Amino acid sequence: MLNQMIYAGKTVAGQGIEFEVLNPATETTITACKSASREQVDIAVAAAKQAFSTWQHTADSSVKAMLEAIAADIAKERSEIARLISLEQGKPLAMAEMEVDMGLYWLQVTNNLEIPVLEERDPMGKTMQVFHRPLGVVASITPWNWPFMIAIWHIIPALKAKNCVINKPSEYTPLSTIYLIEIINRHLPAGVCNVLLGAGEVGAALSSHVDVEKVTFTGSTPVGQQILAASVDTLRSVVLELGGNDAAIVCDDVDVESVAEKIFMGAFLNAGQTCACIKRLYVHENIYDALLQKLAAIADQQVLGNGLDTGTTMGPLQNVKQYTKVKNLIAEALEQGASIANQKLNAVPAQGYFIAPTILTNVAADSAIFATEQFGPVLPVVKFSNLEEVIQQANQLAYGLGGSIWSSDLNKAQQAAAQMQTGSVWINSHADVSPFAAFGGWKMSGLGYSFGLDGLLLFTRKQAIHFSV
Repeated sequence: MLNQMIYAGKTVAGQGIEFEVLNPATETTITACKSASREQVDIAVAAAKQAFSTWQHTADSSVKAMLEAIAADIAKERSEIARLISLEQGKPLAMAEMEVDMGLYWLQVTNNLEIPVLEERDPMGKTMQVFHRPLGVVASITPWNWPFMIAIWHIIPALKAKNCVINKPSEYTPLSTIYLIEIINRHLPAGVCNVLLGAGEVGAALSSHVDVEKVTFTGSTPVGQQILAASVDTLRSVVLELGGNDAAIVCDDVDVESVAEKIFMGAFLNAGQTCACIKRLYVHENIYDALLQKLAAIADQQVLGNGLDTGTTMGPLQNVKQYTKVKNLIAEALEQGASIANQKLNAVPAQGYFIAPTILTNVAADSAIFATEQFGPVLPVVKFSNLEEVIQQANQLAYGLGGSIWSSDLNKAQQAAAQMQTGSVWINSHADVSPFAAFGGWKMSGLGYSFGLDGLLLFTRKQAIHFSV
């Protein structure tokens, strides 16, 4: 049953509040689930803690073989996983298939990493070995925009480092995550990987639990702050990937025709529901009109619809709360004098949480749609003349997740990128994350990082053993 929890190796119905999982394209109910009770959170954590007592001693070769078996099952069941993602999240099926493929790629790259044992020699004659030991029970709280892929990002490194995991997916999109953890449980001992269902109160109970050694969270900055505050009593480790308001700066030496489609996708990927999407676009005055016209044309070519329908290129906002927020931000910007550059504004289905891709000009600098993370299919475009000044403007906000520089002059782009106050900077692309490079936010966009060996080692603690002869 994909509407029930899994812990201690068993499928378990929740004992808490019932909630419905909706298809955001039709506003119809896919299934109903029940949240975990506080007692069930305690039971799941205890089961994971018990499983850790033996799992932490599993041979590296055995862990690698188990993760390979999990990857093989994901590959075989790709179509069904993608269908579930599209059904519950709303994105087009091709993008859902890409999400599965990217999750599988991250799994395989992570599984091929080796956790090192470091050896140091003191000039005084002593030898030391530094080991990376697993932490214990890891709580993973994942969002609704990329539910399957981000679950992979959280869970697989934790398992690779021989921790036990309890995931709490978004109550809006739990189904593909339940499917993932059902696959994982085919190959791992009972209690090693678990899933609890529910809204924020379940996540809070899990992330503040005294027997949880680490919390990894992807979501909003306010919730991340709450998780960080709750970590103080036990000094548990946290990794927080939080909100972003990414700026893209387009210099006047680019070829507009060749970059326009990439910029559009960098902003409107997943209907703009991506933390590291372009949320502010700065364009040099010499090419402003040409690029704006091209982006407007691409926006007007999009086909809005159910993600499972052939021909759909853009799905809905995932939930009514986000839909209402983005609608209000657009309305407020227009009231403050902004204009919509693309006039066609594609036919919007009568049902579902659909907003046509909207490109705004003349946006006030203090407009909420410019100063906050809109997280939807809307893009403010601003004209600039001086590169140094626009970099300073881009850096003024409290967010620092990602940014991009677009230029045919690589030296100029690298110098500009070095001035961006963000955890990731892309040159001539955006949101192009890789499992080989650390990913994390600066300022209010996060704490810690994911991916690569550095990200993997954050699921461990160091132990130094000293040898004296």
